[in-house]
Amino acid sequence: MKSIYVVLLCLTSLFASKHETTIEACHLGDTAACYEAGLLLFEEEKKEEGAEYIRKACKYGHEKACDALGEYHLGNKHYQAAKPYLETSCAKGIRSACEGLGTMYRDGLETKQDDVKARMFYEKACETGSKDACINVALMYRGGFGVGKSREQEKHYYQKACTLQSKAGCKSYTQMDNEDKGIRQPGLMEQLKSLFN
Repeated sequence: MKSIYVVLLCLTSLFASKHETTIEACHLGDTAACYEAGLLLFEEEKKEEGAEYIRKACKYGHEKACDALGEYHLGNKHYQAAKPYLETSCAKGIRSACEGLGTMYRDGLETKQDDVKARMFYEKACETGSKDACINVALMYRGGFGVGKSREQEKHYYQKACTLQSKAGCKSYTQMDNEDKGIRQPGLMEQLKSLFN
């Protein structure tokens, strides 16, 4: 029992010294250390203090820190605080940042609702691999939200979602493709009859 206590004490001491060394390196201008210190503080549930270190790292050009701040503010529903970080991250091709911006503009979250901007950000997220963003774009083309209605574009974005392994995207694409080929889908009554026959 005493040996377990000694091991735990050594590990705690090692963690504390790494933590102190990281914070000291940050104060000496190491932006990567500021980012790491912020992450360590987040793990300790000291989120506000951690955010300050991450903010410092971002301010001095640490890209991952800026991406993390956008996600942090978005997760806490501080949309205006998240927006500049998300814009920078989206411009670099960070999928989740583009999705977040699309949702902010689609739903008017602390910003003026704008379907054109929402579609633009969702399209970028779709191009970087977000199946949900592809479906959102398809729905925008279906309803004519921020763009003219286009069955061809709607189908195109469902196909992209399907390629990204979206069951809903595949189902919608197949249904539209069958309709385009003149293959009639069974109606609800026909489906029910087939279940009982």
